[in-house]
Amino acid sequence: MSLLSQLSGTLINTATVVIGASLGLLLGSRLPERMQRTLLQVLSLVTLYIALGMAGSLGSVKGGPVPGVILALVGLALGAVIGEALGLEERLSQLGDTLKRRMKGEGKFTEGFVAASLLFCVGPLTIVGGIQNGLSGDSSSYVLKATLDGIASVALAGVYGLGVLMSAAAVLIIQGAIALTAGGLASALLGGADPTTLNSNPYVLVVTGVGGLMIAGIAWNLMLAGLGFEEDKRVRVASFLPALITAPLLLWAARLIWA
Repeated sequence: MSLLSQLSGTLINTATVVIGASLGLLLGSRLPERMQRTLLQVLSLVTLYIALGMAGSLGSVKGGPVPGVILALVGLALGAVIGEALGLEERLSQLGDTLKRRMKGEGKFTEGFVAASLLFCVGPLTIVGGIQNGLSGDSSSYVLKATLDGIASVALAGVYGLGVLMSAAAVLIIQGAIALTAGGLASALLGGADPTTLNSNPYVLVVTGVGGLMIAGIAWNLMLAGLGFEEDKRVRVASFLPALITAPLLLWAARLIWA
C-alpha cells in the first residue's frame, strides 16, 4: 500500500482544519463579540453531546466484575496524577506560547491552540480512523472526522484566532503517526484485530469512553469561554492524557486477573 493511501484521511482532515480555521479567521473579525460567544456556546453543547455518546461506551466494557466506569474513574485518576507530575498542561501551553511568538500571534493564541489540538486529536475516530486508514487505506472514518473538525474549526478560530489554524499541525503529526504505525498497533495492542470490527473491541471501547469524558471537559471549557469566565476555572484536560494509556492497561490487568 502506498504512503499516500495510508495518509489520505489524515491529509483530508488536516486540509479541512486549515480551510475551516482560515474561514473562521476571516469571519471572526466581522462578527460582534456577543455573537462569537454565542457560537462558542453552541459548539460547546454539540461537543458535550458527542462526548456523552462516547462516554456511554463504558457501559459495554467489563474487566471481570469491574464495570467500565470504574476502570475509567481509576484510569483517569492515575492519568491525572501522571499528567500533573509531568506538567503536561504547562508543556502544551508552552508549546502554544512558542508558536505564538514565532507566528507573531495575539490574544488567545495559546488557549485556541491547546483547545483545538485536544478537541481534534482526543477521541475514538483519531485511533480507529488511523488504524483503518493505515491497514486498509480506508479513509471513511477520517473523512467523517474531517467534516466535524472543519465545522468546529470555523467557530473556534472565530473566537481564538490563529492558534486554531496551527492545531492542524497536531492533526497531521498525531493522526499521521497512528496511520503509519497501524500494523504494529493492531498487532501489539489489539491482537491483530480486523480494522472493520475495531469499534466493538473492548480496549477501543474503554479508550472511547475515557476520551469522551475528556472531551466533556473540553466542552465545559468551551462553555466557560463562551460565558467569559477566566482560565483558572477550567478543567486541565491535557493532564488527563495519560489516562488513554492507563485505562486500557487497567482493563488488561482486570481481564487477566479474572480470566
